[in-house]
Amino acid sequence: MDSEPLPRNRTVVFGLLAIVGATLDLLTKQWMFAWRGLPSQRDVWWLIDGYVGIETAVNPGAVFGLGAGRGLLFAALSVLAGLGIVTWLFWYRAAHHWWLTIALGCVMAGILGNLYDRLGLWWQPDYQESWRSGVRDWILLQANDRWKWPNFNIADSLLVLGAGMLLWKSFFPDPEPSSPPTTPDKPRPSVETTAGDR
Repeated sequence: MDSEPLPRNRTVVFGLLAIVGATLDLLTKQWMFAWRGLPSQRDVWWLIDGYVGIETAVNPGAVFGLGAGRGLLFAALSVLAGLGIVTWLFWYRAAHHWWLTIALGCVMAGILGNLYDRLGLWWQPDYQESWRSGVRDWILLQANDRWKWPNFNIADSLLVLGAGMLLWKSFFPDPEPSSPPTTPDKPRPSVETTAGDR
């Protein structure tokens, strides 16, 4: 394990990315649900008609709604993933690399934003029981009614961004540091002394 101390700015950048990203996610969820209401209460508000809009939804599962009703399991996995990120960055010293620091900061922001929802901290007693550990989504992308991407949020976007950065680095790793080429010792020129030099 690398014993070289980590630059303090890596911890600051990671923390800021995680906190600011999660805060932005939670604030936008709150604003959009306050503006557009609960799912199905209002029609889609189109930013680009038929393509990009705002529509509130609750995802009780994981990606693409898989594992619906297992919110607490996903919450536990999120906590484990967060602990793994911190361990990788600061115990195994991945924070020496700016790219990994930023990528994992984005992933941590996404984890924290969605973990809040998974723990039911937004849920209220008059909401559907199936939403208790569901994640609030509000961004809608589609090409038409047939090609509609599942609704998502800022946390999902940060998770995808961070995962994409990690995937990029796995395909294009940093080159190994090259040691300067060694030159063979040149023999010293022999100095021949003559009688006149003595």
